[in-house]
Amino acid sequence: MGKYTNIDDPSAYFQTAIYSGSNSDLAVTNDGNSDLKPDWLWIKQRSSTEDHMVVDSTRGVTKYLSTNSNAAEATVTSRVASLDTDGFTLNGASNPVNASGATYVGWQWKANGGTTSSNTNGSQTSTVQVNQDAGFSIVTYAGASSTGTIGHGLGEAPKVILVRARNKNVPTSWIMYHEAGSTSDDDYFILNGTFAKATQAGIWNNQYPSSTVFGIANDFWVNQSGYDYLAYCFAEKQGYSKFGKYVGNGSASNGSFVYTGFKPAFVMTKSTGTGSWSLYDHKRLGYNPIDVWLRANGSDAESTGAISGEDIDLLSNGFKLRNSDNTINGSGQAYIYMAFAENPFVTSTVTPTTAR
Repeated sequence: MGKYTNIDDPSAYFQTAIYSGSNSDLAVTNDGNSDLKPDWLWIKQRSSTEDHMVVDSTRGVTKYLSTNSNAAEATVTSRVASLDTDGFTLNGASNPVNASGATYVGWQWKANGGTTSSNTNGSQTSTVQVNQDAGFSIVTYAGASSTGTIGHGLGEAPKVILVRARNKNVPTSWIMYHEAGSTSDDDYFILNGTFAKATQAGIWNNQYPSSTVFGIANDFWVNQSGYDYLAYCFAEKQGYSKFGKYVGNGSASNGSFVYTGFKPAFVMTKSTGTGSWSLYDHKRLGYNPIDVWLRANGSDAESTGAISGEDIDLLSNGFKLRNSDNTINGSGQAYIYMAFAENPFVTSTVTPTTAR
């Protein structure tokens, strides 16, 4: 009998927290089976228009970027106070993450508790914080204005790499490599926009990622001298994470089903054509069908009208589209996705999970 999962308790590596702001110091505690001290924290206000906010334990909680913006990394001491043993603490009077009466979601990933190491596998030295069990690493490196390679520390080839210049004085973008959505090693996606998949010769140094490194071009988006860069790298782990592609069928009543091998806790989808990055999770609304929608490339509030009607079901072994909108399920349209588990479909002890 084959192995069903590498991870029996996904809450040790990923959790979603929903909370209400207080305008005073606020500790947000996770409620998963395991305690999780986040190393990557992504917060979005649900009830009003605010930028997404991304911090991590490698750069420190005072350094933030926004997934919907091409602005440079900012230093703010009045937002996230700390990443805690089982959640995070916010400073008071911080409107983007802790306004009184506002509602929020915080997605959290575990790396290595903030402990980094120098990696010399690539032609340029990188600083790596890695959790090989979860297939996640946080990588920082200095640009060199040359073609090169960067060590990622995962021990296997990443399926997704998200690269961002931190301190550019000109607008720059979040550049994503997504294996399932690529037809060549020149393809990329832009997280902070609705752009279709694009191609640029040599963007990944004319190579696919290996078990040790990923390639970067002599390009201001990924490798310009005098600037610092951040990369989030993901390898796929059976029963915990899946980074794939599906084709929409245009049916609202019986939309495309996507098998992941686990009950999803988080799903992000994007058309390979133009369209927004749609964000769903198992906490907001909390039951099927999920019709509350946030978009990674937009600052707008959570909406039930951005895509009208029922959007998605999170099932015991994958997710099913419940809308014919081109954003998530256009007939014949290809989509990429990232998904992380609430529970594996079947545990290592052959115990099946249940649907919502």
